[in-house]
Amino acid sequence: MEINGVEIQDTFAEGFGIKVSRLIITAATKHLAKIAATEATGFATSVIGCPAEAGIDQYIPPTDSPDGRPGYVIMICHMSKKALGGQIMDRIGQCVLTAPTAAAFNALESEESFPTGKQLKFFGDGYETEKDVNGKKMHVIPIMSGEFLVEDEMGCKDGVAGGNFFIMGDSQMTSIVAAEAAVDAIHAVPGVITPFSGGMVASGSKTGSKYSFMSASTNEKECVTLKDQVETELPENVFGNMEIVIDGVDEEAVKAAMKAGIEAACQVPGVIEIGAGNYGGSLGPYQIHLQDLF
Repeated sequence: MEINGVEIQDTFAEGFGIKVSRLIITAATKHLAKIAATEATGFATSVIGCPAEAGIDQYIPPTDSPDGRPGYVIMICHMSKKALGGQIMDRIGQCVLTAPTAAAFNALESEESFPTGKQLKFFGDGYETEKDVNGKKMHVIPIMSGEFLVEDEMGCKDGVAGGNFFIMGDSQMTSIVAAEAAVDAIHAVPGVITPFSGGMVASGSKTGSKYSFMSASTNEKECVTLKDQVETELPENVFGNMEIVIDGVDEEAVKAAMKAGIEAACQVPGVIEIGAGNYGGSLGPYQIHLQDLF
């Protein structure tokens, strides 16, 4: 199968289940909201070595936000519900509460939730109050610069992590440009994040290692510099390879993001093939076949 002359491999991305929370961070300006959202989603590329997986989902204009101010939807993910609750508390408490004019709202309708605002309000040291903002129960915490508002509870649901695809190009820069185009397209899909740096993964990994103390290691079959040393999965004319990893609120959101990203990448001259990472079922139960997306 080809899209714009780019071969789409007959393979699948292997995803796994994860707990997901979705929040709206607003502020007085779009710039301040972006700063708070960026800080709240830092050091969160992969649960392999980070305390969570997190990223910015989409921008929310003032006309669509809970308090009439610009904001960003962020997603925070973890394998453990308990750990996710702790991450939300830490990230709001350390990165959003401290950000100028910021406020934090729940953005997920779900049966499960965390008492984030109920607990964070105690930072007010007895001066905290409550108010209603468009039907949302908010805790108002007095702070040096004014007030910080945080919603009473933050939702949580089962999501899907590890949606992915590889972009193989005739050079490193071709793959990077195509990956950037893919990430831009994915940003238009609600309910997903690309948690790695700039949405791109330069060092895609495999499960396991020759070393017993490593749970993950470099995916040598996809490394452009090892084509002559291993049983490579790269075409001979490929000299650049980038991975896009996607987390979503459900499998359908991840599929939509993969489709949008692949279509965008295939429009970049020099892209040769699109592949995906799977590990024979050792990673997770979700198998998203690339060709079935189209």
